[in-house]
Formats: sequence, C-alpha cells, structure tokens
Amino acid sequence: MKRFLTAFIALVTLAWGWDLLSASGAAAAGPLNPWAVRQHALTLTGLWSFSLMSLAMVLATRPAWLERPFGGMDRIYRVHKWAGILAIAFGGLHWLVEMSDDVIKAVYGREGRLPKDHGGAFLEAMRDAAESLGEFAIYALLAMLVLTLWKRFPFKLWRYLHKVMPVLYLALAFHAAFLAPLGYWSQPVGALMALLIAAGSVASVQALAGWIGRSRRAQGVVEAVNEPAPSVTEVVCRLDDAWRGHRAGQFAFVTFERFEGAHPFTIASADHGDRRITFQIKALGDYTHGLAQKLVPGQPVRVEGPYGCFELPSGRRRREQVWIAGGIGVTPFLAWLEALQAAPDKAPEVDFYYSVRRRDADPFVERLEALCATLPSVRLHVLSSERNEKLSAETLRERGRHGRRAEIWFCGPQGLADKLRDGLRRLGMGKVRFHQEAFEMR
Repeated sequence: MKRFLTAFIALVTLAWGWDLLSASGAAAAGPLNPWAVRQHALTLTGLWSFSLMSLAMVLATRPAWLERPFGGMDRIYRVHKWAGILAIAFGGLHWLVEMSDDVIKAVYGREGRLPKDHGGAFLEAMRDAAESLGEFAIYALLAMLVLTLWKRFPFKLWRYLHKVMPVLYLALAFHAAFLAPLGYWSQPVGALMALLIAAGSVASVQALAGWIGRSRRAQGVVEAVNEPAPSVTEVVCRLDDAWRGHRAGQFAFVTFERFEGAHPFTIASADHGDRRITFQIKALGDYTHGLAQKLVPGQPVRVEGPYGCFELPSGRRRREQVWIAGGIGVTPFLAWLEALQAAPDKAPEVDFYYSVRRRDADPFVERLEALCATLPSVRLHVLSSERNEKLSAETLRERGRHGRRAEIWFCGPQGLADKLRDGLRRLGMGKVRFHQEAFEMR
C-alpha cells in the first residue's frame, strides 16, 4: 500500500515538475520569491489532493479487475481509505497555503506577486464559483475525516454521511478544472488531470446511481439461522442463478435489510455448486449484536461478490505452510478445510494454529477437529488463553518442521498480527511471507 501510494504521488509530482521545468512554466514562474513559492505550493498541494481523491473515488467502485494486482478487495479498500485521508490532509494544507497571502503581504509586501491568468468574464465567473465550492468541500471533507477516524461514531450514520462523498468530489472536480493554471492543459499534467477528472466523475455517477457492484449481485433467501455461541450467528443462504460461485476464503457484501445496507462477511463454506453459502457472523457492532433474533428463514437477502484473494494455497508450494486464526478469523479456514474434503491427498503440509479464549466454549473447535481428522497433512493446534496458551513467533520457529522458509496465512486480531510480525523480525525470520486479510472497510 505504502509503495503504491508513494509511486502514485511521485507520478503526479513528476507531471507537475515537467510543467514547472518547461520553457513556458519557467517563464511564467519568474524569479524565485515568496509569491512564486506560494503559487507552486498552492498548485502542487491542490494537485496532490485532487489526484488522491480521484484515486479514492475510482477504488470505491470495487473494481474486481484490480484485485490480483492489489492482492484482494480488502487491500483495495485499504488503499482507498488512506488515499482519502491523504487527499483531505493535502486539501487542508492547500487551504492553508491559500490563506497565507495576508502573511506574505505583511512580511514581504506585494512586490513580486504573480499576475493572474485571464480568460474572459465567463472564465472569471466560473473561477469564483469554483473557489467557493472548493472551500465548502474542504470543510465538509475535514468533518468527514474526523467522523471516519472517530471509531465510536455509529457505522450506520457514517455510512449514510459517506454517501455525500461523490457530490463533494464533483465539486472538487469543478474546482480543479477551472482553477488549474491555463498552461497546464498543453502539458502532461493537463492530460493527467483530464484523465483523473473523467475517471473520478464516472465513479461518482456510478456511486450516486447505485451501480457499484451491480453486475456481481445475486438475490436469495435465508434458509437457516443458528446461534452456535451467544456472540456468533450462523446464516445459511440460498442464492439465485446470478451467483457465480466462489473460491474458498473469499468474502461478500451482504444485505439483510435494505435500510441497513451491505456489510462484508467472509464466506465460511466451500462452493459445492448448489448456490448455498454460509456465513459465521461475530457480534462486533450495533447491527450484528442480536442478529440471530433479527433474521428468519425465508427472509430475502442480497449478496454481492465474491471478492478477495485470501484463497487456499496450492499443495505444490515449496514453502512450509502455517495457518493462523484468531477468534472469528477462523471463517476463511473453515472454507479451506471444507474444500479439501473432496481431495484430501491434495492438502498441503500445514501447521494450523487456532487461538481462542476458552477452548471448551468455542463454537468452532469441534468442527475444526472433525475436518482436520480427514486431512493427515493438516496438524491442528488449539491454543486457549484461559489455559495460558499463547501463540508467539518463538512457537512458530520451534515447530518449523522442514527447515524451509515459511509461508504464513493469518486472519485474526490486528494486535496478534503485529506481535507475530515483530517477533519474526526480531528472530531474523525476515524471509517469511506473511499473508493477512486487511478486513477493515472504514
């Protein structure tokens, strides 16, 4: 994620620098003075902000064709989130630079102030309107950023507020198009801006029209609802012919109630070709608490997907396989193990660690033991914190069986993932491949 965003910002900066270093750009810039520096800072921060916001809008359309390059829709959403945060941060910086003219005037005076581009009365009127819209949009975006980072703000309300983002983006597109220097449109930076405006505007229209994910939606009904544990709801759905099937480990956006909207849940079952899928849903938020009492068999459901690249590794891999699940993070591994039942001889050599609070009360231990009993190459290790059994990097190193570089597949609490990563680096196991589902949509 960091590499991609860094490369994207570098590309935008390169396009801006091309214009700056061109003959026309150098002539327009004049001698280096505080007013010229302010102008360059204003255009660059504005370009960074708008480019990142355009990227965020495009990624919000859930482009399935980008899943392989990014490593899954969960990672696309992670880039979307940070692109939006950076865009708003640069937008705030852009606003501060815009407000700095009084300070420069007081310290350095008006000498060296750059002349404005003139393009007629119509263009001036459009620029005035674009400036006002841009100022309103940045205030709204800053408020949205605060609510996004404030995790206690109810997700349901945040989701509805988030729907105004396409409108704010269109206001920013208008702002960028009319306030960009006229010389940009004959340079590579102008071509880049035109592409970003077009892509971001199309994405905004898709969002406003409700077209995102439309081609991957299937209708169905809830067949069964169970509560294997007080905080876990098992939901079995039967979908119509629009469902394309899924690969073990993928997830889908599920809508049980229209006004509640879609929530992402991992599919906890393998694909048997009967268009039945199972979800194991942990009570982690306002909506999922008491979900078993809200759902009834026969209730309509809409499922969009499947998405994700957290898929069953091939048995042909040379690396030692280590699977790690924590709590409800066991769901993709349930699908993996279920998929392997049809061909146990193709199961890879695996050490599977499942961390739970209380082994005897956990709703999945018995099922995992039954699934692994038919797969001799999968060695299940259940670690109960109640019994002071904790997974650590030292444990992984001690139980490494073949002396090969390990490949870890992890789904669970972020705190456990960070602890294991830090421990592996400390032990010099830097060649370990650590696959993790970044399952956070806000």
